[in-house]
Amino acid sequence: MHAMQYELTLPADYDMDVIHARVSRVGPLLDDWEGLGLKAYLMRERGVHGSPVNQYAPFYLWNTVEGMNAFLWGGGFQGLSDDFGRPTVRQWTGLAYEEGVAVGSPALFAVRRRRPVPDGAVLCEAVREAVDEAGRLAREDGAVLAAAAVDTSHWESVHFSLWEHDTPKADGDLFRVLHLSAPERTALTGGRQW
Repeated sequence: MHAMQYELTLPADYDMDVIHARVSRVGPLLDDWEGLGLKAYLMRERGVHGSPVNQYAPFYLWNTVEGMNAFLWGGGFQGLSDDFGRPTVRQWTGLAYEEGVAVGSPALFAVRRRRPVPDGAVLCEAVREAVDEAGRLAREDGAVLAAAAVDTSHWESVHFSLWEHDTPKADGDLFRVLHLSAPERTALTGGRQW
């Protein structure tokens, strides 16, 4: 599993209906993308649920590098770059994936938390804690799924979780889910990724 995200932070007075319209138009295009476990089309609005910014920030869980590369280099990503400029694309190696207790419910909200892996940390303990946290999140009321991943170039972990309600028991940035493309979600390997 590979996690990926880019963020478009938009002006404070940006009409976020533009993002809603974009997702309505392009969201279904990835509903059958080969190699894609899931893509959550995420949005935060300034002043809503404590967000300091307007932001469009899709989050991906890929089953294959080939599917991710086909998206990045095969044209799927070019439309976004043409419309908004090319953003930095963050990538993390998967550590854990868990279906949540509300697995059959629609994903309405997402939480993303990034944290540095401290210098001097015992790496096997740091990743075990990340895996355990993904499991804990998945067991919380309203959790649809939870994942953990790590970026070894910056030594940063990320936890990503989807929720059926707007009061998740998870720390991090809260996003609304505008659309969920999940063509190969059932192929995402559950549990620890090694």
